[in-house]
Order: sequence, then C-alpha cells, then structure tokens
Amino acid sequence: MKKILTILSLSTALFAGGIFSVGQKNFGLSVGSSNGYGNDYVVVGVNANYFVTDNLSIGTGYAGWFGDKPRINEVSIPLTYYMQTQSSYKPYAGLIYRHTFIDKPYDDYDVYGGRIGVAVITGTNSFITIGWVQEHYDAGDDSDTRGYPEINAGFLF
Repeated sequence: MKKILTILSLSTALFAGGIFSVGQKNFGLSVGSSNGYGNDYVVVGVNANYFVTDNLSIGTGYAGWFGDKPRINEVSIPLTYYMQTQSSYKPYAGLIYRHTFIDKPYDDYDVYGGRIGVAVITGTNSFITIGWVQEHYDAGDDSDTRGYPEINAGFLF
C-alpha cells in the first residue's frame, strides 16, 4: 500500500538544561518522498515533543502527502524513552500511534508500532538520532507490517 522512501527530519529544541530533561520542548520539520496507491508523493510533516520527566517525551505530529490523489493526511502520537548513560550515546525506545485520513473510496486506518535507536549528542547544542521504526497497519482488506530507518538532526538554541 504505502512505502516510505526517505525522510530527513530536522528539529529544534528550546534549551533549558539537559537535552532530554523534564520540561524540554522540541519542534521538528520533516521532508521526504513516498509512494502509495500507485502514486508518488512528497511528504511534509511537523511535530512537537515535550519531556514529561527526564528522558521521557510525548509528542504530536502531522504529515501531509502532496502531489497526487488520493489525499493523505496523518496525525501521530509518539512516546520515546532515552536511556540514561554516562556517554554521549543515548539508546532510545518508543511507541508510535498514527491515524491516517484518506480520501474515499479508501478507508481511514490506524498504525501501531515501535522504534529503537541511538541518540548521539554531537555538541553542547546538537544531536542526531539514528534508528529503526517497525509498524503494523490494518486498512480493512489490506494489512501489512513494514519497517524503515529514521534519521534526525537536532539543534538547540
């Protein structure tokens, strides 16, 4: 049904202590390409995350698929825990819920999944994350499990 080809995400965080400290907020923008329903799309997304406690963030996001029909819009809620380590490498694991709104004659559907990876603090004001996302979706007669890499870069100000 859908296949994500590439996604590059840049995020900015409002720095108020450690990168993954309680109260920390970050905002992101993603741009990528994908195909689905026999069509190619440009996928543009925005997201925001808030650290409810040290090393644990909850967020919300939106992605729009542009360039063809059917129109596709997604809203997501990620939950991510960054493991505390003494090094600049912070393994992470998380859960993802996403609802996809799609034009008729197709039905909306939900996606559930998980993500794992490592966040690397590259400086006092920057980090990157490299990981893997595994998802399962069920769209009526079409059900599938897929996985894809994720790469993010963050800059604090």
